[in-house]
Amino acid sequence: MSGARAVTTNQTDIYDKLEEVVRKYASTEYLRPIADHTRIAFAEAEKFVLNFYESACNEGGAVRGTYKVILDSGCGTGESSLNIAIANPDVPVIGIDKSAARLTKAGAAPRNAFLVRAELLDFWRLALGKVKAGQWHIPYHALYYPNPWPKQSEATRRFHLHPIFPTLLQLGDTLELRTNWELYAREFAEAARVLREIPGQAGDDNTGTIAREPFEPERPITAFERKYKEARQQLWRVTINHV
Repeated sequence: MSGARAVTTNQTDIYDKLEEVVRKYASTEYLRPIADHTRIAFAEAEKFVLNFYESACNEGGAVRGTYKVILDSGCGTGESSLNIAIANPDVPVIGIDKSAARLTKAGAAPRNAFLVRAELLDFWRLALGKVKAGQWHIPYHALYYPNPWPKQSEATRRFHLHPIFPTLLQLGDTLELRTNWELYAREFAEAARVLREIPGQAGDDNTGTIAREPFEPERPITAFERKYKEARQQLWRVTINHV
């Protein structure tokens, strides 16, 4: 899988309307109807989480009656989900991808990993409902190598320039974005900073941190990460901590 192409774009700097777009969506609610198949998938994920804790009797997995759950969004073939699950055996890991074809390529999963086909924007809204109800606690949310929509005309399709962004930032103690496009990392971190300045948004109490840095994975945990490493592309990471 060597020879990965670098991102090709006609955009030379951070999107010039970034702050305007982020502030606009901070004051609105994303109301697109949730797809039926995602509601079904989410119910399956809920059942998996409940069964995991019931069977494990893992007292350390609950926080004041709240179940810890790790999300891996846009997991592709599920390789990253399985690696995250192995590293966190006491917490259920839900890998979400919209492609059933990609998910069929997943390897054997550890008992705490569950892969599900769903629309991310819908799944996130349902997950936030569980968080706000005090039923789920998401200590870590992985967002590895999302589609960067590199053309400037496509900018508002990027997660951080979309109405879903306020929901995304409320989903976990730690959100980690990985990308091979520095500009995407810069935009994502800046959008998070802008959102945190707005009263009522996640992290507006000046707690937590936003960090953007280049990184070199010792052992790639996704197919994209392996491909980029073999092509010697610089990878970037944005980590947003709310605690």
